[in-house]
Amino acid sequence: MDLLGSLGSQQAGPEEPQCSRKSCRAAAVWQIRWNNPKIHDPERRKIWLACDEHREWLEGFLRQRLFWRSTDPLEADEQSRARE
Repeated sequence: MDLLGSLGSQQAGPEEPQCSRKSCRAAAVWQIRWNNPKIHDPERRKIWLACDEHREWLEGFLRQRLFWRSTDPLEADEQSRARE
């Protein structure tokens, strides 16, 4: 069994950034920045991507847990970096 060879056969991600909501395959247009203050440094930001339909749901989920920090548009240059 070739474990190292099998690592290279992973499937590539989607061509366009997709919404982070479970089972959603819509194009992402928002980046929702958050962190968990119990385990992350105050400056650290994790990012979920969101489509227009799921933006409020994802923000609400994070706000209830006091994790939400900001929501910003997903810019064209950030979309190209997300594909890499």
